Amino acid sequence: MNDKTSPHPEEADVHLTVQISNARFDFTACVTAALLFVQDCHYRRYPRHVAVISDDTRDYPRLPNERLYLNP
Repeated sequence: MNDKTSPHPEEADVHLTVQISNARFDFTACVTAALLFVQDCHYRRYPRHVAVISDDTRDYPRLPNERLYLNP
């Protein structure tokens, strides 16, 4: 698997944006990993702003360690 391949190719990819202080990070992730990432951030009460957006994801790198959010 290369850096651009989804761990769940059967799922749609979404744009995941993370705001920490004044820094904004944009990633691509499969729907399941993105939603689990958002839940984890909410549970831990960080970062300040996380959003899942269904737009063009080609320009963003994949969420680092995306697979970790998919394995229990």
